[in-house]
Amino acid sequence: MTEAISERTTLVRADNPGIMTLDGTNTWILREPGAERSIVVDPGPADDEHLRRVHEAAGPVGLVLFTHRHLDHTEAVDAFGELTGAPSRATDPEFCRSGEPLVDGEMIDVDGLRLEVVATPGHTSDSTCLRLVDEPVLLSGDTILGRGTTVVAHPDGVLGPYLDTLARLRELVEEGVVRRILPGHGPVIEQALTVVDAYIDHRHERLDQVRAALAAGDTTAREVVERVYADVDPVLWDAAELSVRAQLDHLQQS
Repeated sequence: MTEAISERTTLVRADNPGIMTLDGTNTWILREPGAERSIVVDPGPADDEHLRRVHEAAGPVGLVLFTHRHLDHTEAVDAFGELTGAPSRATDPEFCRSGEPLVDGEMIDVDGLRLEVVATPGHTSDSTCLRLVDEPVLLSGDTILGRGTTVVAHPDGVLGPYLDTLARLRELVEEGVVRRILPGHGPVIEQALTVVDAYIDHRHERLDQVRAALAAGDTTAREVVERVYADVDPVLWDAAELSVRAQLDHLQQS
């Protein structure tokens, strides 16, 4: 699926739907109106048809960016680089090709399309959001999803930094520089404040539930999952267990 979202943003969704990827990985194409070159964010899986559609929609590519290291976002790093000849940058140097790692607060400009790099660790240690300077838009990767909530999977995912990240994103929304969120999976978020607040509330509710499970005598992450996530499809319990491990680690350090 290819869809123009605004005058600067186009969505190309990969055909990799699943429990963790929702409708599929969202690849974002950013271009300043009238400009020749684009920026491609998260080219996604190394699927030839998907990459062909991205390349067709993107035209000449000036830069490829990655929001975090997960394979459904980064697998095409080399294939897409060969297709476009564009340099790649990410917070994790492993996914940089002819480009330097991203730096928090850095301003990126490709033919007038301006982005601010916003370090948002938590979902992964290298998670990074990108703020469009000339639209109140944030590309959130998997830090915030278009539907449901994201997994903070121990050990790469860490809850303390994630809570700090959510607080930082809420500040951006309160300042008025973010009103719309373009996530790595799921639909565009039009009510940024409502969703960010729901994410914050959800995390604190889960922590309270984990505390209660420990007080009730649960001693392992799996026992906590079976109590706290009893209303969740068991197919998700393995992912939930990684999240509980992150919660337990956070509580031990608090």
